[in-house]
Amino acid sequence: MAGLSLKCGDCGALLKSVEEAQEHGELTSHSNFSESMEAVLNLVCTTCGKPFRSKTESSLHKKRTGHTKFVNKTSETTKPISLEVPKACASAEPEEGFETGESSQSGEMVVPEVDKNLLGKLEEMGFPKARATRGLHYSGNANLEEAVNWVVEHDDDPDIDEMPMVHANTKVEASKPKPSLTPEEMKIKTQELREKARKKKEEEEKIMEREREKERIRAGKELLEAKRIEEENERKRLFFLRKAEKEEEKRAREKIRQKLEDDKAESRRKLGLPPEEPAAIKPPTPVVEEKKISLPVRPATKAERMRECLRSLKQNHKDDEAKVKRAFQTLLTYVGNVAKNPTEEKFRKIRLNNPSFQERVGSLEGGIEFLELCGFEKIEGGEFLFLSGDKISMAVLNTAGAELNSAIVNPFFGVL
Repeated sequence: MAGLSLKCGDCGALLKSVEEAQEHGELTSHSNFSESMEAVLNLVCTTCGKPFRSKTESSLHKKRTGHTKFVNKTSETTKPISLEVPKACASAEPEEGFETGESSQSGEMVVPEVDKNLLGKLEEMGFPKARATRGLHYSGNANLEEAVNWVVEHDDDPDIDEMPMVHANTKVEASKPKPSLTPEEMKIKTQELREKARKKKEEEEKIMEREREKERIRAGKELLEAKRIEEENERKRLFFLRKAEKEEEKRAREKIRQKLEDDKAESRRKLGLPPEEPAAIKPPTPVVEEKKISLPVRPATKAERMRECLRSLKQNHKDDEAKVKRAFQTLLTYVGNVAKNPTEEKFRKIRLNNPSFQERVGSLEGGIEFLELCGFEKIEGGEFLFLSGDKISMAVLNTAGAELNSAIVNPFFGVL
């Protein structure tokens, strides 16, 4: 049974015919070939239709163009290889290097002969001589367009600027002389070929840009979804945390109430008074209850007053959330400016009748009170708010900043 390809024993390359094996030998000086039952791959890119003989070639094409889908048509094009010597070789004279027992790869390496007319036209178009010679040699030395296309497609080859070399005893059949073109026709032809190559490259770049844009959109959507889930989980965590705190406060109030009842009953017993009837027992007033439950977890006095001031401001203007948020951010700016520049008097003095200040803070109940808690005082008949340099407390300013940040980022602030 005839083999499906010729395999180079030196590098492992698979070749479709004796002609390809001879050309491979000329280019590489390899001479050890044998029949193989492994067919040469025929992978076709579904995007541009370009065929590839190996997975390495298709991988390089994928990296360069972004095309990812290939169809394997190896079985459709595979044919048993013919080992007949090509006619050109069979009719060659002995001195041409094809005698029995003489290696076809022997002899000196020289630059292959190409059509001088086409070579000159390619050089006139701006291609270096080495690239022009390679394009003509590997495209069959047939015509100008195929040579230009070969150079454009192999522009990234590492040896593109090296002159191709073949054995001196290898004859390259010269193509039929082409009719010479006028300078005007040459200019038009050059422009057409360059435009065609440019459009092809632009199309490949557009395809790659579309793929990159799709990837950016997908990554953006995933990021937004992750952020939404994180925010939702944070809201749930705050809700359940506040709910647990309320339940804990309720249990603490109940323990305090029960302790008061027990103490009261014990006092009546010691005084010899009869136990109080259940109907006469009155629940403690909310004010007393609040005072009692606030004692176990009482925060810093100033921080508590600041928090209550901000909560009051939000509740008094709950119908305009934008105004409340702007007031919080403005207060945070005043506090931050003083903390960062404690020696600058302009950051420690505020004109109360300033329209911008009145619109953002002054007209809102609790805004001026918060600044006064930070250390600001009214001076000059109540025309200015001023924070004296010797009364600046970084601890107070940091506490104010923390309370403002909490009020801004906590969606449940002033609601529960």
